[in-house]
Amino acid sequence: MPVAVRNEHAGELKELKAAVKDIDEMLTAQSERLDRQFLARRTWAYQAWRERYLDHPLVGTLARRLLWVVDGTAVGFADGGLRALNDQPVTQGERVELWHPVGREAAEVVAWRDWLEGHGITQPFKQAHREVYLLTDAERATGTYSNRFAAHVLRQHQFNSLAALRGWRNRLRLCVDEAAPPASRELPRWGLRAEYWNEGDGHEHGVDTTDPGAYLRLRTDQVRFYPIDAPENFAPATAASTPCGRVTVGIRSVPSRSMRYRHSSSPKSCATSTCSWGWQASATTRCGRTAGPAAGSASTGRRCFGALNQSAETRRALLERLVPRLAIADRCTLEGRFLHVKGERHTYRIHLGSGNILMSPNDRYLCIVPKSGSASGNGNRMPATGYLPYEGDRMLAVILSKAMLLAKDTEITDPTILSQL
Repeated sequence: MPVAVRNEHAGELKELKAAVKDIDEMLTAQSERLDRQFLARRTWAYQAWRERYLDHPLVGTLARRLLWVVDGTAVGFADGGLRALNDQPVTQGERVELWHPVGREAAEVVAWRDWLEGHGITQPFKQAHREVYLLTDAERATGTYSNRFAAHVLRQHQFNSLAALRGWRNRLRLCVDEAAPPASRELPRWGLRAEYWNEGDGHEHGVDTTDPGAYLRLRTDQVRFYPIDAPENFAPATAASTPCGRVTVGIRSVPSRSMRYRHSSSPKSCATSTCSWGWQASATTRCGRTAGPAAGSASTGRRCFGALNQSAETRRALLERLVPRLAIADRCTLEGRFLHVKGERHTYRIHLGSGNILMSPNDRYLCIVPKSGSASGNGNRMPATGYLPYEGDRMLAVILSKAMLLAKDTEITDPTILSQL
């Protein structure tokens, strides 16, 4: 910002910054509200939808980057109007709802991803690239619960904030509590209540807890369904085995669409990637079952370089499409859980889940802390990532930025990085 502008128009500049902040906050709130409509499965009259969403001066900046269904026809917005997958205009209709990958053929989902990328559209949240969680053989075998999100260690306060943001009820676990209810969300459309069981991690006050006694970390456990009017469940607030308790709704009895929508709108998949602190090597869940990988691998390896969760698998599939378009494509290969980057000094492996880096030879750990939009001292600004098909996956941007930086490792000037090379 020029000094003259700051000095001569200080009042107007202050008002402008305040307005920009307000707009950013409103857009964030509206984006989250639209994201919640997946679970509500709401529909709108076409004309009202155009007025309140598509043509709205603020909300329209979000709505025009999403996919919708108008009278059964999936549409996106491009070149000034609504268009079907074949780019034919759609100019009128009766009812509108958000498009969701649940129930869509894989070919259609991929085609819409291509369409969005072809038109250079960055969605405000995952829609065409949204994960869909189908019932697994393990869940069919357990019958009444899922261990899909069990055996993770999460940052409790971050999880609590995320749960509230996604419409879940949750209570902070305190070391003085004997019992606490699991995180839960009511699904009135299906007469169900979903519960995500967890417990405090650790026993030492002031080390594993805050000064007031709230646990810093949680260990995750089973996901269960109950009738919406079933009595509230409680479990020990700290790590302990407990009987299974009340009769649950069998996993197979849960309507498939409610389960898929619930997973895609829940904090669990987001929490296990966003709030994750680690992974329990061999965790015994409630009722005595074991979840998680076999014990024996190093804790740091599990936490930083272990198997990919569903969000990371989606990230990997996207990178398969994006990497060939990068200027450094000839230096990058995707192998298993890693993006391999060949620099001049070393070859690097960037984990697709954590973004952590192993460096040849001997898989030495390389620490690079991304700096948002700036460089410190003689440090390197993280390179711009270019086009991304959706917002909200910070790790995807971090991985691409690190790859671009390391592909030109002879140009790195940051002393904290150079000292490790």
